[in-house]
Amino acid sequence: MMRKFLPLSDIPSLLQRYASGELSPTQIVETIHADIQHDPDHIWISTLSLESLRGYARKVEAQDMTSLPLYGVPFAIKDNIDLANIPTTAACPAFAYTPSRSATVVQKLIDAGAIPIGKTNLDQFATGLNGTRSPYGACRNAFNPEYISGGSSSGSAVAVAKGQVCFSLGTDTAGSGRIPAAFNNLIGYKPTKGWFSAQGMVPACRSLDTVSVFTHTAADAVHILAICAAYDTADSYSREREAHGFDFGTAPHFHFGIPRPQQLKFFGNRDSERLFNDAVARMQALGGKTVTIDFEPFLEAARLLYEGPWVAERYAAIQSFFELHSDQIIAPVHEIIATGKQRSAADAFNGIYQLRRIKQQADQIWTQVDCLLTPTAGTIYPIYAMQQDPIGLNTNLGYYTNFMNLLDYAAVAVPAGFQSDGLPFGITLAAPAHQDEPLLHLAHRLQQVYSLSLGATGIAMPRNIPFPAASRSGQVRIAVCGAHLSGLPLNEQLTSRHGRLVISTTTSPDYRLYALPGESPQRPGLVRVNKNEQGVAIEVEIWELPARELGSFVANIPAPLGIGTITLANGKTVQGFLCERYAIDNATDISHFSGWRNYLAAPAKRLEAL
Repeated sequence: MMRKFLPLSDIPSLLQRYASGELSPTQIVETIHADIQHDPDHIWISTLSLESLRGYARKVEAQDMTSLPLYGVPFAIKDNIDLANIPTTAACPAFAYTPSRSATVVQKLIDAGAIPIGKTNLDQFATGLNGTRSPYGACRNAFNPEYISGGSSSGSAVAVAKGQVCFSLGTDTAGSGRIPAAFNNLIGYKPTKGWFSAQGMVPACRSLDTVSVFTHTAADAVHILAICAAYDTADSYSREREAHGFDFGTAPHFHFGIPRPQQLKFFGNRDSERLFNDAVARMQALGGKTVTIDFEPFLEAARLLYEGPWVAERYAAIQSFFELHSDQIIAPVHEIIATGKQRSAADAFNGIYQLRRIKQQADQIWTQVDCLLTPTAGTIYPIYAMQQDPIGLNTNLGYYTNFMNLLDYAAVAVPAGFQSDGLPFGITLAAPAHQDEPLLHLAHRLQQVYSLSLGATGIAMPRNIPFPAASRSGQVRIAVCGAHLSGLPLNEQLTSRHGRLVISTTTSPDYRLYALPGESPQRPGLVRVNKNEQGVAIEVEIWELPARELGSFVANIPAPLGIGTITLANGKTVQGFLCERYAIDNATDISHFSGWRNYLAAPAKRLEAL
């Protein structure tokens, strides 16, 4: 009877069921607890007792639902992240310890009403991208148990995909929060490093690690972001959030980069190649313009992760344990970490210098594109194949992921269809640090286009998913109507300040446009008419530029022009160019052209007007 409450899907759907009285948090945790006692897929390392789960549920039920954004929402925790009074193993029983307090992100979620169900399986010490490197068993794919789940956050992904929880926490150093998402038809959100506190997390590479999130929808990932992201003085790598800048995720037009054809690798998987090409077409249909980029700097950075000195950071993370109990670490994790002992301080500095050079090259693409689109993984493997060649095949899995944290980028893995054998395929969107929200907005739009079922639940993608409001962008919008229009002489004053065209539209029909005398280049003057005057709608472009650039831009505006409030055709207002009324006495009324471009393009009509 309890099974009717499962599988779970997106967070708003569960909250709606709570609000309607259809079920309660107590009923949900009782159902989940019964469901996960049989665990053939090796998802869980430890789960809370039924008594503990009921205690969490009763505490939530005693509060007003509107006061808790995650009221009664069950979640899973990768077992290298602390939950108070529950052992943290990092998939190594000999390493296990029982923390007295929860990790910062876990406590934030519990305070918001979420209920932790238990700790999930992972590649030991988060070293691997496949999910087979665990003494607790190889975690099995949610769609086909003969295939890998992806790792290292294997159990966290499969628990969500099977609908046992609504979301889960993973970690991501080299792709551990994205590969499992792709292999289980989920959103895998890797935040900007430092946005989520790492306090209470067993490190893999402390300078690169970040907590990650698995959800069914991009909208759910934004909800978790809003709750978890905050500066934490207890974490030396914590970081204040910065404004995200131009929101290419909601813009009607944007540019996205893809690797050169010879740099795309699918490792013999024709389905992956077909599905990636389809993803490119869908991005184009959303208004994206494809820019082919040189992927070599990204690949060079990726090679540093295991060929360079960063493998020594994995050794440093568990150095004392490794020296005393290395026999308790399974292959090939032991062999990988052991190589870190051979690295010198000189190796570390040389690696840092090399990465600095590579990042300068890689960052050049952001002058051409807003985001990067790649497969999340070029292919997927059966468990038996992975176990036969654990190093080589794992390297293939990291081809598109290993560079991300080294280069300090944010990323979101997005479901992008299914292979002919029914296994999921995923793509990854990436952008510079602090541009997480535009990435999630674009991921949301892609999910609406694909309309795939959620995880492995068979539940259809909800329509009209409520999407949280964006945080501050750090951008301002300016309406231009003359020489600053695209392609005209003064447009460079916008583009040189990182200005971006948002939309071409018109004013409300309350304006007149005049050609002002004595200017070079010639400029128009836009004037709002009085109530007793006849106005027209004038063509304008809405541009967006960083707020820090506004002062120098406005300083270049000569009299009689200035910045004021303009009403657009849709009734919204925006700051834009207006002209003082005294200046139109000696100007030519060109309102009948409906815009400066039309005036410039019609010299005969212009002469007639004069």
